[in-house]
Amino acid sequence: MINESTQIHELKDEIARLKKRLEESEELIKDISAPIIPSIVPETILVPITGRLLPERFEMIITRILNVSYQEDINTIIIDFSAITEKEICELEVFGTYIENMARAISLMGIEVIFVGFNPSLTQIIVNSGVQQILEVKSFLSFRTALQYLMKQKGITFQSIND
Repeated sequence: MINESTQIHELKDEIARLKKRLEESEELIKDISAPIIPSIVPETILVPITGRLLPERFEMIITRILNVSYQEDINTIIIDFSAITEKEICELEVFGTYIENMARAISLMGIEVIFVGFNPSLTQIIVNSGVQQILEVKSFLSFRTALQYLMKQKGITFQSIND
């Protein structure tokens, strides 16, 4: 009986350790799934979106962006969808709504949102979803173009460094 009781206790400890590791892994996955990258433009971050876009993941990405923006002095967020194709979007009919919700949530915090990297099929999906306010959001074909726009807007130029 003592041996059996000891085994049960050891198994419970092992389950607790595994649950803790699982929670840590899930937190790491959340951080990796929406990396926040500082930009060369002050007070600006880049958020490249990759992987499968489930509704829960979209909500997690929005929450992560809002939390980071609140904690840091951010006034512009560039969200890059270059790596997303139709295959990564789980619910095509509501994709535009999620994009619009993301833009609205960020804008409510007084932060400018810029979308980049929408390919022709994603653009059609968003337009066909019937969202209206998305047209008010700035979007560019590439991250480079968005940076050029921001640099011009903020009066930032590159300078050559001489030895």
